[in-house]
Amino acid sequence: MLERLAPDDLLDFIQSCIREGRIIWTYHAHIRLLKRSISRQDILGAVENYEILEDYPQDKYLPSCLVYLKNEGRVFHFVCALDVIERKVWIVTAYQPDPEEWDIDYKKRRNS
Repeated sequence: MLERLAPDDLLDFIQSCIREGRIIWTYHAHIRLLKRSISRQDILGAVENYEILEDYPQDKYLPSCLVYLKNEGRVFHFVCALDVIERKVWIVTAYQPDPEEWDIDYKKRRNS
């Protein structure tokens, strides 16, 4: 079983890994980016704007979280898994949030 280590500072860990190029893009992420017309640069180009929206410490394989960012006037969310042992971030998926599901600033889910 994988050891479920989480970094002390999620945001700092993610930003450091991104800046250092310690990123693994999952196959799922590749497919979703293509289908949604999102480039890697859309996600990577705004590292200073990242905000953690949700934390999933017990996610399936590794602790993960949902990250918000705004880049060139567009808002994105991406989910990443945090591999503390290998010091890498796995990008699992990315999307532009749906205004029907998120509040006006896309940082909090609307009540269903």
